[in-house]
Amino acid sequence: MNKQVLIENLYNRITGDEDTRVCKDIPDAACNDQPRNFFAYLTANLLGKVADEIGSAKLIIPWLFGMLGVPAVFTGFLVPIREGGVLLPQLVVAAAVRKLAIRKTVWVIGALFSALSLFGMAGAAIGFEGGTAGGAIILMLILFSISRGLCSVSAKDVLGKTVSKSRRGALMGWSSGLSGVAVLLIGLWIGTVDLVHAGPRVFSGLLLTGGILWIIAAAVFSGIAEQPGATEGGGNALAVALQQMTLLKTDTGFRRYVIARGLLLSVALAPPFYVLIAQQVADGELLGLGSLIIANGLAAALSAPFWGYMGDRSSRQVMAIAATGAGLLGLFIFMAVVLQWGWVLNPYGLAVIFLLLNVMHGGVRLGRKVYLVDMATGQNRAAYVAVSNTLIGVLMFFGGLIGLISERLGAPVTVLLLSLLSLAAVVYIITLPDVSEPDNSAAA
Repeated sequence: MNKQVLIENLYNRITGDEDTRVCKDIPDAACNDQPRNFFAYLTANLLGKVADEIGSAKLIIPWLFGMLGVPAVFTGFLVPIREGGVLLPQLVVAAAVRKLAIRKTVWVIGALFSALSLFGMAGAAIGFEGGTAGGAIILMLILFSISRGLCSVSAKDVLGKTVSKSRRGALMGWSSGLSGVAVLLIGLWIGTVDLVHAGPRVFSGLLLTGGILWIIAAAVFSGIAEQPGATEGGGNALAVALQQMTLLKTDTGFRRYVIARGLLLSVALAPPFYVLIAQQVADGELLGLGSLIIANGLAAALSAPFWGYMGDRSSRQVMAIAATGAGLLGLFIFMAVVLQWGWVLNPYGLAVIFLLLNVMHGGVRLGRKVYLVDMATGQNRAAYVAVSNTLIGVLMFFGGLIGLISERLGAPVTVLLLSLLSLAAVVYIITLPDVSEPDNSAAA
């Protein structure tokens, strides 16, 4: 009883509710369980976010690959597998998940398989080197991405049935804020580690910790009191995408958006190669990695409000500005390497560069999401999302071949080529209609 009172009082303080049983847009039977569900979802989501950062495909794993002597061709596939591996399975399983009255089990299964994959990566980090290590970790990353797709496709449904509409923003805000603090502390700790004596064991320990966090998250999430939900509706998104592919031929505005989004993949593919450059500059010292982790965490916190405000005014402008920034950063870092600018090529200078790169990546992501929503109507939005996600998921895997260039010519040249592609994307984006304007929105 005391525990229940404590939970309700804490819930009241966080949400500002005077009555914990005030509910909006959730089943009446879920009202009494809302404080408990709020903290269960918050805790599981927080642990998952931290574990995701520990196994980051654009930061932690590229650094580990460099330490283990993994060929750069493997590095090129990290982001495509992580992003595309989450996206494409969701399109297939979303309809099946929709048929389940209780969906938290899907999230729990995804979390447990995520843990298993991180444990596999930890074993590969200390058991293999070179291409063997790269192949083993890539296989585990595929499992991890599919598992995260299961979590993603079920999480929103569970949230919608267990936490009131007016409380979901507070939950996600607290989750992001607390996970940001946790990742910041991890970055500070990594910067103090003696790599000479620790070696790959540092990464193995981190990945094992991430797996344990996923297991705890699964246990916490399983404690959510979820009421049975509707099982009708919700078609197979992949089937919808294949049926609607003719939109690329008949809808000029949508076709141009997909081309622009494809060109913007150059921004998403770049971070692992920045990490390889930073590792070479830092000569493997984990101070460099720690500073990059801190920069990565700060980028999300600093950029989101700025890009959000700009996105409401012009999503096209956000995409253009962010892609321009990413392209110029690539040119700058290439020149810094060629001319050996010591004031840039140090752990702190590269941390600033990485922070700015992630700010620009955040702008690209937000801009293209808002642009699609503003361009679409209620009648075609689902088809637009399904078709564009399917095509971009496929393009991402082909984009992974950029690692072949890095293997032959080095990470700096790869960054240069991706930056030129980002600038080409800008030239194309500025020719798109600005759908944020009222007249254009109405026309869409």
